[in-house]
Amino acid sequence: MSTFSKILDFLRALVSGPLTHQELESALDKLAKNSSEKLDWRNSIVDLMKLTNQDSSLKNREQMAKEFGYVGPYDGSATMNIWLHKRVMEELAKTLPR
Repeated sequence: MSTFSKILDFLRALVSGPLTHQELESALDKLAKNSSEKLDWRNSIVDLMKLTNQDSSLKNREQMAKEFGYVGPYDGSATMNIWLHKRVMEELAKTLPR
């Protein structure tokens, strides 16, 4: 199972019934508020992965970047992480009803 699928499954388990984009944001905000760490899931792929109980290691981020077609170096740079966060959020938006 891909890391993105694991993130999506984790998020779907947070609410009963279909998960809308609004419910997703609300659930993530609530998780972030209750976290012992300050997690900025709206801007950080590492924080989003931590919040959804995923391994946020470089290896795992590299794998997800490959799945989404990232063509830059797999070095954990800000460029790669920003691109990956944007792609994950785009995929969530495509997958979830508004």
